Amino acid sequence: MKKPKPRPGIMDIELYIGGKSTVEGMPNILKLSSNENPSGPPLAAKQALISAGLSLHRYPPSDHLDLRSAIAKIHGLDVSKIICGCGSDELISLLCRAYAGPGVEVIHTSHGFLMYRICAMAAGATVVSVLEKDRHVDVDAILNAINSNTGVIFIANPGNPTGTKILDVEIERLIKGTPKDVLVVLDGAYADYVNGWDGGAKFVESQANVVMLRTMSKMYGLGGLRVGWGYAPQHIIDVLDRVRAPFNLSVPALLAGEAAVKDKEFVNAHRKQNNAARTWLAAELLKIGVQSDPSEANFILARFSDQAQAEACDDYLQSIGVLVRRVGSYGLPNALRITVPDMAGCERVIAGVKSFFGGNSYEL
Repeated sequence: MKKPKPRPGIMDIELYIGGKSTVEGMPNILKLSSNENPSGPPLAAKQALISAGLSLHRYPPSDHLDLRSAIAKIHGLDVSKIICGCGSDELISLLCRAYAGPGVEVIHTSHGFLMYRICAMAAGATVVSVLEKDRHVDVDAILNAINSNTGVIFIANPGNPTGTKILDVEIERLIKGTPKDVLVVLDGAYADYVNGWDGGAKFVESQANVVMLRTMSKMYGLGGLRVGWGYAPQHIIDVLDRVRAPFNLSVPALLAGEAAVKDKEFVNAHRKQNNAARTWLAAELLKIGVQSDPSEANFILARFSDQAQAEACDDYLQSIGVLVRRVGSYGLPNALRITVPDMAGCERVIAGVKSFFGGNSYEL
């Protein structure tokens, strides 16, 4: 029997599987698999969400002006160069739809966010995976991979799932070495955790081929509402506005996002709490013999001796209700990504890892 066939290449896309959130029969789960803010969103965002219930019969504004204006004011940006999306995932997809396609190559790094590959393949583009150097973006490797077919370069900075960050001088070197007709996308999903850093906005201001992406799913705790935004030259905004759906963000998402981004005290307090807990967690893991690179995000990439040990530790942590993330799909089978919880959660993680090694024959 004949049936509709998808476009060639679609069925080659590996499904994205989110972090595990439940274990059957296990109460008191500590979910550390999706890099969520353990504090949840700001109180003002929760209140805005409740008030949004009064206008659910109305379509949302298609220009997202109030949210864009709040973002522009907080970050000191040009409101006309800001675009909002259903999470930064949607903006990644829009960029691929608009600037990639059959015959176009999209570059990402070997441990880069999986959605780069998925969105590029969905657009019919050719994916080029460039090796990282010790879990850090290798600018020289990217520059060497550029050719006449290159259309888009995606970089997560800080990286996911590595947590590592390259300096602005390296970003500048990459941009200078990239042809001006190739789009350079700086994905700053975790930029809010780096104190005093603009996420790459200054490069957007000075270049015609640079886009910065941000999300409100991490620092602001709005993962369930899907709010992301991008900053780009006006000519790129004009293109993206032509391919995005007019009502891509709901009324609740817009109102909660606007309230959240205005709460600077929340951001400062949570950044301080996260970074202190992250430092403690990494140090305590190292005492057990589990190494990690210095992270600039809200998670740690814990490295084990091999894949078997990492998976065995994950199995044990699941058995006691602690859910972390295996990252073999990111080319890191010997590692586990652990979201930084509050201090009580950090102590629970350390107790679990200590118990795992104490009850197994693995060498520390």
